[in-house]
Amino acid sequence: MITRAECESLDDKDPLRAFRDEFRLPPGVVYLLGNSLGALPKRTPERVAHTVETEWGRDLTASWNKAGWWDLPQTTGDRIAPLIGAGPGQVIAGDSTSVNIFKAVSAALPLRPGRRVIVSDLDNFSTDRYVVEGIAKTMGYEVREIGWGEGAPGLDEALGDDVACVLLSHVDYRTGARHDMASVTARVHAAGAIMIWDLCHSAGAMPVDVGEADFAVGCTYKYLNGGPGAPAYLYVAPRHQEVVQNAICGWHGHAAPFAFEPYYRPAAGVRRFATGSPPVLAYAALNASLDIWERVDLERLREKSLALTSLFIELVDELAPASRSGLTLVTPRDPERRGSQVSYRHPEGYPIVRALADRGVIADYREPELVRFGFAALYLRHVDVYDAATALAEVIESEPWRDERYRQRLTVT
Repeated sequence: MITRAECESLDDKDPLRAFRDEFRLPPGVVYLLGNSLGALPKRTPERVAHTVETEWGRDLTASWNKAGWWDLPQTTGDRIAPLIGAGPGQVIAGDSTSVNIFKAVSAALPLRPGRRVIVSDLDNFSTDRYVVEGIAKTMGYEVREIGWGEGAPGLDEALGDDVACVLLSHVDYRTGARHDMASVTARVHAAGAIMIWDLCHSAGAMPVDVGEADFAVGCTYKYLNGGPGAPAYLYVAPRHQEVVQNAICGWHGHAAPFAFEPYYRPAAGVRRFATGSPPVLAYAALNASLDIWERVDLERLREKSLALTSLFIELVDELAPASRSGLTLVTPRDPERRGSQVSYRHPEGYPIVRALADRGVIADYREPELVRFGFAALYLRHVDVYDAATALAEVIESEPWRDERYRQRLTVT
């Protein structure tokens, strides 16, 4: 088994090690929730303060022009684009992931008239499924569900000439299992349907290439460190931009917003998917993080991510084998089939997570019985992985999680 000293040696050789110093990380804490909320970049408070004190406090409304507030959805989208394999003018930043899923799905459906089925993943993140369900009910569509689990209907079984669009997550939020984006997109297109990807658990964790996909959505508060409630983003393939309709027509997506015309005329390109006034302070925080991401080699990031997740699995196998701990690995062992998280099933998963937090290891819990560990390779070290696996084994063996206080459910799990 690898030792902590060997982990320290790996950290010394890590080509990404300098990025850790650009984040504010609490001492004595191993933070394994970058897949839920990214750590705070040190430059963010100063950037937000400048926006508040200078752009807002001194320049007031002049900042819509002077500081570029009006164009933030597009300029920020252009900065996100390289992280998902897109180009300038193809991504707009704003709203939430849920709102952007609604925009993407409702824009996709008219592209395939006569088809009345939306394919959705039964195991997908709740908001994806709920938005699709709402669209289907209000617009008269059928939802056809597929799943990852054994015995669940697969994608090829679900596809047919009645399918209008498919919405899938590139990386499964529960297990970390990863789809082959290019292969799935090709299969969906071969069936004549529109492909929409949710990139929330992959952008900022690995190189992403939207390729031939029609639409993609994602958040920026996880691996991209944009801050809680940071603007989400929407990718629209250039071939669709001049023909699709934004169902949430707002004045920021109008062709001439300051003409204040009584009827809606969509702006050219992806700008038509803007809706309301941009939350300027949130964009300031996000752009502070994107300053960092412009310097990140995504291939090296992926290499380190796979090294960290593989190390964690190896250590847990040694320190807390399933036969003794009751932990069942649900994340693919094949590195190429997983994102940047590792999940285990345990019947006492929730109190285990609470007990780990008191030992300085921050993970989270998801139903059913899943303990999730997210590995943000930009600021995590190999020694962090070693310490986390050791703490997990100690908690399993000494059973502090039996304490009743750990069983009391908090609002956010």
